[in-house]
Amino acid sequence: MILAKVVGTVVATRKDPRLVSSKLLIARPMDPKGKPEGSYVVAIDTVDAGFGETVLIVSGSSARMASGLKDCPVDAAIVGIVDQIEIKD
Repeated sequence: MILAKVVGTVVATRKDPRLVSSKLLIARPMDPKGKPEGSYVVAIDTVDAGFGETVLIVSGSSARMASGLKDCPVDAAIVGIVDQIEIKD
C-alpha cells in the first residue's frame, strides 16, 4: 500500500468503457510524517476521496481487486481515506 495525498484530478473525455463515470485523481506519495516522496500517481477513486485528503493506494493486480474494478484496465486505485497517522519512535 502507498500512503499519498490527493493533489489534483484528471479529466478524460475518452477512455475505456469500463472506466466511464469513474473519478481519476492525482496523488503524491508521502512518508508517514507527510514528506512527499516519489513521483505522482494517477489512481481511480473507489472511496470518494477529495483534494487534500491523505489516502491509501494499491497498485498492480491489487488495484484490480478493489471494489467494482474486476477486469478493468487500472494500475492504481484509492482504497481508503486516512483519518490519522500515529508513529511511535
